[in-house]
Amino acid sequence: MLEVVDASIVGLGLSTLGAAFALQPVLPYFDGDLNQSFLATIYPVADLVLLCFIIATFVMQGFSQRGLLLSLGVVIYAITDLIFLWHNLNMSYTFGSLIDYGWLLSFVVIAESTWRSGTDNRSKNGISPVLITISVFLSATLLALLAIAPDNFPHFILLPAIGTLALAFIRMSIALNQARNIGHERILARTDELTMLPNRRRLISEIQSYATRNGSLLLMDLDGFKPVNDSFGHEVGDKVLQLVAQRFSRALPSGALLARLGGDEFGVLVDGSHELVLEIALALRATLSYPFIIDGHEISIGVSIGIANNDGADDLLLRADNAMYAAKRQALGVCQL
Repeated sequence: MLEVVDASIVGLGLSTLGAAFALQPVLPYFDGDLNQSFLATIYPVADLVLLCFIIATFVMQGFSQRGLLLSLGVVIYAITDLIFLWHNLNMSYTFGSLIDYGWLLSFVVIAESTWRSGTDNRSKNGISPVLITISVFLSATLLALLAIAPDNFPHFILLPAIGTLALAFIRMSIALNQARNIGHERILARTDELTMLPNRRRLISEIQSYATRNGSLLLMDLDGFKPVNDSFGHEVGDKVLQLVAQRFSRALPSGALLARLGGDEFGVLVDGSHELVLEIALALRATLSYPFIIDGHEISIGVSIGIANNDGADDLLLRADNAMYAAKRQALGVCQL
């Protein structure tokens, strides 16, 4: 979709420039007859748009047999239109002359191109943003010049110029929408679907930039959660995890990062002294001191917390993991390393 829009912008933009300077010399021959001027030049203008569009397509996709034949057909058609325009200006055109065979030949060549392969020697390069910018700039400039000096430029350039700017705005809206989608996808890629907390990928990313900060990493593993799944099913277990995430979030200071690592494990990055971090860990344990009531079931669980104080080393996650398992094995509740 974007490739087509880009090619159209370049094609219309270049055709605007061509129409502005290539058609201006022939306009005096029409003695100011706007209708006659329009009817006689609309075909060359359209041919110019097609030629520029094909050039832009070649820049984007590379050459192929189909593209070359199609281009040849359009070139023959455009040349025939120009010859017709010249003869029409000099009142020398007659129906059934050799000029008419030029159009017929162009149709034959274009039809032949549809039978050719369009996949050989194709490239994956898109149209350069510089070329797109130049095309839009030329169209906008010519529109401004037409407004300032309307007698110096043919009014036909309004069509390709306005078309170029309209496509540029469409291209911009598509790009902005894609940027929003990419941003949303990045957020989803770093978010746990169940609890809507940051996930393990996000936590590890934050740990990598945490070396110079004064704080700690807390890893938490829920105690007694597996029997909940076994007794009440995974749906109840998921609700428990969601409620645990809510309780943990309320107990943390602003600026702390709470993440769900997977299963029944959570992690917290928090700034502060060792004593403050220990108080936060105890507050997190206290949030699970009273049961959850889910679908009429009273469910009680606990949590084991391992704390690794940040000393600038790159083993922060490993030390927190060791501390958590030490707290779990020894039933300490909280273990700080």
